[in-house]
Amino acid sequence: MPRSEQHHRIDYLELAVTSIPAAKRFYGQAFGWTFQDYGPDYCEFRDGRLTGGFFHGEPKPGGALVVLYSNDLAATQTAIEAAGGKIVRPLFEFPGGRRFHFTDPDGYELAVWSEA
Repeated sequence: MPRSEQHHRIDYLELAVTSIPAAKRFYGQAFGWTFQDYGPDYCEFRDGRLTGGFFHGEPKPGGALVVLYSNDLAATQTAIEAAGGKIVRPLFEFPGGRRFHFTDPDGYELAVWSEA
């Protein structure tokens, strides 16, 4: 997509984490994300569409809710739990789909949704 079409769209996310290696393990195992290290205190992640970064710092849970999409919510939930995530709002329905919320090892709350 040309940069002119990305105007006012989410382009990048950054998350403060207590351990970059632990964040990489969690997101790599749970979602298959890939990573590029930029020194000991910063790592870029790629989910195949969006890029963002982990930086070494004090986590600040409670910010914007990041919502991920899944073709198979049950398999995604299993992967999250196996990677050390905790389900904090069980699967529920909403107009247009279903979703659940989880926290990662640093306490960030995210959601995963799928169409009904």
